[in-house]
Amino acid sequence: MELVAYRADGPVGHLTIQRPERRNALNHRALDELHDGVRRAASDGLRCLVLSGGDDQFCAGADLTELEDLSFTEALRHALDDLAALPFPTVAAIPGACMGLGMQLALACDLRLATPEARFAVPVAKLGLMVDHWTVQRLGLLAGVSTARWMLLTAEPVTAARAHDVGLVHQLVEPDGTGGTTGPGAAVLAAADDLAGRLARLAPLALAGSKLGLDLLERPGHVADPDGAYRAAFERAWASEDLLEGRTAFGERRAPEFRGR
Repeated sequence: MELVAYRADGPVGHLTIQRPERRNALNHRALDELHDGVRRAASDGLRCLVLSGGDDQFCAGADLTELEDLSFTEALRHALDDLAALPFPTVAAIPGACMGLGMQLALACDLRLATPEARFAVPVAKLGLMVDHWTVQRLGLLAGVSTARWMLLTAEPVTAARAHDVGLVHQLVEPDGTGGTTGPGAAVLAAADDLAGRLARLAPLALAGSKLGLDLLERPGHVADPDGAYRAAFERAWASEDLLEGRTAFGERRAPEFRGR
């Protein structure tokens, strides 16, 4: 079974993460399949791509039950770059958990729709690791530096309502309140599909040019980190004893004891 399924429905493509037992957290294989889906989307002549997760969750992050190291972060960086560089609009449909790597996927998309119960977090300080500077930069640009500081320095989740208030989420989607079987995941996916259909009817060259212009507002990482200090801190965190302690504590379901080394 595919862990990340890709399909094209005419001009609209869909990438769906399918690891409900891990709240759609990505391991190496799932990341490879997601990147393959992004590549297929790039070559399929699409007008829009919708990224979603199954079982009323978006993505709870990286699967820490499997080894995650710098090679994983490099593979993730390539996948995020290719997702962000798609020449047509991308829409993230977000119910439930949007944490860590899930936040990076959401930030790489152009537009984000979420249900009211969705939660957003970058809890790297609880694990002793760091995200790359692109993630910090994009989070600060989209949510505001104040909210980015709160998320990165407290490791606490932000509600969908706050994410909507600061502009990180473009639209809140209420689930079906009729008592039927339509859950939050299905509701936000339906709203994303409706939006994708409207975007697919817009002028593709104009959209591609607008995406390019918006991307030019962001400074490349080598300019933002001219002396490589952030990259050095990033690599130091990934090689630290604290990271090992964070992973061990996560697996043992206890609070970590970090020593700063």
